[in-house]
Amino acid sequence: MSNSMLSREPDSKESWRIFRIMAEFVEGFETMAPIGPAVSIFGSARTPPEHPLYKSAEEMARKFVQRRLAVITGGGPGIMEAGNKGAFEAGGVSIGLNIQLPHEQKPNPYQTIPIDFRYFYARKVMFTKYCNGIVGFPGGFGTMDETFEILTLIQTRKIDPIPVVLFGKSFWAGLLEWMKTELDGLYISPEDTSIFRVTDDVDEAVKWITDGIENPWWGQKPRPGGLAIGPDGAMD
Repeated sequence: MSNSMLSREPDSKESWRIFRIMAEFVEGFETMAPIGPAVSIFGSARTPPEHPLYKSAEEMARKFVQRRLAVITGGGPGIMEAGNKGAFEAGGVSIGLNIQLPHEQKPNPYQTIPIDFRYFYARKVMFTKYCNGIVGFPGGFGTMDETFEILTLIQTRKIDPIPVVLFGKSFWAGLLEWMKTELDGLYISPEDTSIFRVTDDVDEAVKWITDGIENPWWGQKPRPGGLAIGPDGAMD
């Protein structure tokens, strides 16, 4: 590490960034609060419309809307577009939490409620705070980050237990095998792998999510409109 990095002068503009961050939280809270029960769909921005996974995400979103659930995505192309498209064309609430990126992220046209974010962490709070279920489609680092953050929050009971589906058995198989051989019983408890369900079937995924919303784990009841942040900072 260079001496220049160690002796960096404080930036007087840093403290003003707090207000920009606060503005993203305020806009997100005020916009998302009235949406009612919702499902967040994660997945790759690089999945083309002709891909079977795109079609599955589109169909799944449509079926969530038929069950009176809003659909939340990252607002971009690929799986995100498919989720928004399915919800939009079914006449439902289709939310896009758009992130400003130098490449890849371009808002898709199927959003009934678009919200723009500069900061990933503000955006991720909206995914978590206002959803009652999660579906993780195949994707890259962003999808893994979002999915495992949710699993961590459920595991540590920082949020109410919500149903989680990992869609695409062949994609997740290697990771799940690694979890069983390298993590299970040593770095995670055996019951932690029961937090989620893995499937290739759209109807099974929809049923797992809707059943989990209606009959949540650990005897807790779902809160209409999503989760709330408690005084200790936990989402409860």
